Amino acid sequence: MLVWHHGDMTLLDRADSQRADSHRSSRLLRSPEDTRGSAAPAEAEEGGDALTLGRRIRERRTRLGLTLEQLAAAVDRAPSQLSAIENGKREPRLPLLRAIAAELGSTVDELLVDEAPSERAALEISVERAQRGSVFQSLGLQPIRVSKATSDETLRAILGLHQEVERLNRERAATPEEARRANTELRAEMRVAGNYFPDLERAASQLLDSVGYGGGPVSQQAISTVAERLGFSLHYVSDMPHSTRSVIDRRNGRIYLSSNLPSRDARAPILRALASLVCGHEEPRSYGDFLRQRVEANYLAGAVLLPEESAVELLAEAKRQRQISMEDLRDAFGVSYEMAAHRFTNLATERLGLQVHFMKAHESGTLIKAYENDGVRFPSDALGNLEGATVCRNWTARTIFGQPDRFNPWYQYTDMAAGGTYWCTSRVEKAKEGLYSVSVGVRFEDVKWFRGRETPHRSQSFCPDDRCCRRASSELTRKWEAAAWPEAATPTSLLAALPVGTFPGVDTNEVYEFLDSHE
Repeated sequence: MLVWHHGDMTLLDRADSQRADSHRSSRLLRSPEDTRGSAAPAEAEEGGDALTLGRRIRERRTRLGLTLEQLAAAVDRAPSQLSAIENGKREPRLPLLRAIAAELGSTVDELLVDEAPSERAALEISVERAQRGSVFQSLGLQPIRVSKATSDETLRAILGLHQEVERLNRERAATPEEARRANTELRAEMRVAGNYFPDLERAASQLLDSVGYGGGPVSQQAISTVAERLGFSLHYVSDMPHSTRSVIDRRNGRIYLSSNLPSRDARAPILRALASLVCGHEEPRSYGDFLRQRVEANYLAGAVLLPEESAVELLAEAKRQRQISMEDLRDAFGVSYEMAAHRFTNLATERLGLQVHFMKAHESGTLIKAYENDGVRFPSDALGNLEGATVCRNWTARTIFGQPDRFNPWYQYTDMAAGGTYWCTSRVEKAKEGLYSVSVGVRFEDVKWFRGRETPHRSQSFCPDDRCCRRASSELTRKWEAAAWPEAATPTSLLAALPVGTFPGVDTNEVYEFLDSHE
């Protein structure tokens, strides 16, 4: 917690304070012409100051036993004008304020003190200020009239509700709530469908048939031919916009990709770019559309690089031999382990009769991607969002980072606090963000079909109970809780607002300049 002391005020702070006082006085000296056409000119600028000033005038007037009409007559103004001042809807010019102060036996400086005269006045000011704010106005509600008859309990209830609305509004602005909601809805659809989309499988099969695919790994040349059949040429450039993985020029029939991509790895980016054409994607109208298009693009790329019938034939034979392995699937089609694991989840339920889960976790323990239809309970926040949650240290996705052998797969059984035992196979892969694990798992009764089921490695997880892996022992806590002062390595994404734009996170100006330079 930061504590500010008046004695610590810097010269810059004093200068800012003086400028604020000068600005306040200048508003009081404005001529009538300055406020022409505005019913409440000061309200829009500094409603809080006007409200406090009005309440201080009202408090002193009532303490002296003066009616509104009496004070108005004494300063030669209409009662309605004085009422507007007391209600904070209008600020008096300095000559009028001097006259009011004189009649109230006060001074201008006393009336301008930025402090409510009483607890009740402070409550009224807070409610009035809340009702004039942009959050309240965005609700489209009619503000209530705060009067003497309005009880303190009513004012506190209104203020409490408004503060909660403001909190939720800040939460939506500070976190990608829209993306999380859309992601949760999409994940539920994927679960119901067993993560299998027949339309995309058919589209992938038609693309492969068009280039005469005959089995085995899909070559770079085959992907290039697919692009040509769709009317597009491939261009590898060194100046790709930093916020993009590929850019399609639909006018000139070009697909731009980074020249830094290894030849084999270029297949997936090409296919993801082509997915917008094959799937008939239009500009996304919402974040839900954007996420769905990304899922479809990734799915189509996997369905082309690991063709359904060939992949199912390999997996079905492996199941018969009780030797299902993500490594074998990866090697048979020359793809990354992550793509093989993703593809396995596409086919496992629909074609092999297996319910499974998949997860990708950063070495810090943060869950990046997740899918399940086998009942495993992933970590989540209060709203059910998985991505960004912390994975239990005892799960396979975390324990693998502590193994000295990163070449061979890591197998492990985990007994869950919620009941049931799950088996997982996991591998570590490297990306620019650091190391991450990719894991595929099943319930205990289905492990008989997988290679690695004989593993002796076993753990227990009691998460979300923090005594499982997040709370230090009593001995360590006593020793270090008063001495430790760590600085968090906060991920930039934690503080980032939801990217905006038609294609969230993409610098449109940079993309247009890029296309213009290459046309």
